[in-house]
Amino acid sequence: MATSSIGVAVIGAGMAGKAHAAAYRNAPALYESVLPSVRLVSIADAYEPAGQAAAKRFGYSRHDTTWQAIAAADDIDVVSVVVANHLHREIVEGLLSAGKHVLCEKPLSDTLESARAMASAADSASTVARIGLTFRRSPGIAYIRDLIQTGQLGKVLHVSIRYWTDYAADPKSAISWRFKGPSGSGALADVGSHASYLAEFLAGTVTEVGGGRFATVIPQRPKPVGVVSGHGHAEVSDDYDTVDNDDYATFSLAFDSGAAGTIEVSRVAVGHANDLQIEVFAERGAAKFNQTRPAEIELFLTEGDPAQQGYRRIPLGNPHPYVAGGMPIDVAGVGFGQNEGFLFQARAFLEEVAGLDESISLPRNAGFAEGVHNMELLAAVAESERLGGAVVRLDD
Repeated sequence: MATSSIGVAVIGAGMAGKAHAAAYRNAPALYESVLPSVRLVSIADAYEPAGQAAAKRFGYSRHDTTWQAIAAADDIDVVSVVVANHLHREIVEGLLSAGKHVLCEKPLSDTLESARAMASAADSASTVARIGLTFRRSPGIAYIRDLIQTGQLGKVLHVSIRYWTDYAADPKSAISWRFKGPSGSGALADVGSHASYLAEFLAGTVTEVGGGRFATVIPQRPKPVGVVSGHGHAEVSDDYDTVDNDDYATFSLAFDSGAAGTIEVSRVAVGHANDLQIEVFAERGAAKFNQTRPAEIELFLTEGDPAQQGYRRIPLGNPHPYVAGGMPIDVAGVGFGQNEGFLFQARAFLEEVAGLDESISLPRNAGFAEGVHNMELLAAVAESERLGGAVVRLDD
């Protein structure tokens, strides 16, 4: 993209929408100044007060109330789509048709049919279309992947991932789009999409899933009086509506390499606001990551004196992925967290849109095909649950 500037917009002013808006604001200041000028143009939200407030907070020039206004705007080049899953397809296809570069939040859509149609539209587009899988930008997770790919940990034997959240633990939390949809569209799609792509990011291709078990432990929730944004609580009425999807999900995985894995996700794990934990066990050692302590990992290596072996804490800093030259203070012991993942993601997207060569850029964001694959994996988990936990093989 040969241009003197890049105009940016965000559709959706909820929790993750704010993260995208802030990331575009700060991405040009990461690393060296090799990007064209980035113009913060608009934040759109159907609930106008939310869009207006977010635009003012993050320094965008204006706010809009429809995605069509963003698609029609000549001063916008790049758009993040951060709205309810069932809205993704119409918006993304419309933006691509209008010649916009699109970064769509995960999961790619609410159905495999729509996700595949979006991937087809992306393949036909002249612009860049990517999916936001933010945790691959975590320095700790990326470093564990480096340890695996360079052979320092040896062959992966077993991966365990647990993503517990409690945003829906209060039975008085208002019903919203997050609680509607088919089996597997609840906690599995919301946080299980993160956990499942991270399993493959670390251990390679999944060939089978099994042992699928879902539970809806809060079957009804009160209807909101007003607007529900993100995971936030809202004033509720005395009328209740039925929860359609899963509060909890668990399943096992088999990898092409022969490794095994387990994943457990929840949106009702009281006391665990945002608790992603990863453990990788391999022939030469093991590694742990905990999102509540994101600026470190734990590492165990089998080499050396057995009397001195044990897990040791590795503070993340300049030698580790993404940190060097990116953080204002890039030394170990200076904390960072999930918000920085959105920064690295936005920077990588802007670099690709600007046409910077991969050799001098951050690793590219995942394409829509990878988003479709992730949904195929989750669909196989839902099928396993429907079949009482039976093993379901993913298509080659």
